[in-house]
Amino acid sequence: MNAVISGIRTRLIRIPLLRPWGPDVTGLSVVEVVVTASDGAQGFGFSWTPSIGATAVAALLDAEISAFAVGRPASAGLWDELWRHLHEAGGGGITTIAMAGLDTALWDLAARRAGVGVPELLGRRHDALEAYGSGVNLDYPIDELVAQAERWVAAGFGAVKVKVGKPSLAEDVDRLQAVREVIGPDRQLMVDANQRWDLAHAVDAVAAFEPLDIAWLEEPLRADDLLGHVALKRETGVRIAVGENLHTEYRFAEFLEAGAADVLQPNVIRVGGLTPASRIARRVQDAGAELALHLLPELSAQLAFALEVPTRIEHVESAAFAELGALVEPSGVEFGAGRVFGGPSRGLGIRFA
Repeated sequence: MNAVISGIRTRLIRIPLLRPWGPDVTGLSVVEVVVTASDGAQGFGFSWTPSIGATAVAALLDAEISAFAVGRPASAGLWDELWRHLHEAGGGGITTIAMAGLDTALWDLAARRAGVGVPELLGRRHDALEAYGSGVNLDYPIDELVAQAERWVAAGFGAVKVKVGKPSLAEDVDRLQAVREVIGPDRQLMVDANQRWDLAHAVDAVAAFEPLDIAWLEEPLRADDLLGHVALKRETGVRIAVGENLHTEYRFAEFLEAGAADVLQPNVIRVGGLTPASRIARRVQDAGAELALHLLPELSAQLAFALEVPTRIEHVESAAFAELGALVEPSGVEFGAGRVFGGPSRGLGIRFA
């Protein structure tokens, strides 16, 4: 008889950032999820949010998700049935973030049973992939921003990403010009507005940034403004990146079919875990768009290693769990010379202190 889920335990963990991402973001919140199967085996997963919502995620896991899952097969194949059950509470957002905790724990459990790491269970295709340097740096004085760019160059990154959205567009241009001078003409420069602009300002920014040869403009508008992104693309032709705040396969399909974005950026946790993230990633790549998995490099890389088309992994300075001292042991995912490689020897390899 196949094992069923006999219990789900959660723990809310606050992880201080080495440097705040903003006045309201001084740390990351993780909801650790431990699944116990009827044969005594355990799987370890997590949900994540950088600012608000962690207590709601934990409550949904402790109540609705646990009540639904206990007694059902201890397998990652549970995702679709659970999503249908929770959909009345919201098709994405808190619901899918909470679902990721169970989904990652079940993948960890399955990989542990098989005696392999999650990349191998998914079907590893790559031993190493390119990474790009990224930073939550809008508040950095320009000298600190330049120093960060110098660190990215020294680390061997072939592409870097910088935040924009200063009150003055001229200040954004000055900051990007300073970074471009450090990284030179051969490295890609991406910019991220974090949903700060309206359409008119975004059009002006694209024109102002043209001499800097940006590789993509990320979240220039509210992420769910599909028609606004279509209009921006039509008016400027800029390469648009969006996706970290889209939560379902349907939303990614809408952006792809509307031609609203060139780069799609699912966050593995926000879309509900490895099960839906794998589908979204393959859908993006099958459509010929660029995939750029968002944040959480110790998790994102494990999925990327199993995708047919190579994709770069975002490495935000001082944001990986290992850099924050949040793990009881190394995950096995490593960075060096502008690349990401390795992986856990067994399971997901992400256990929190």
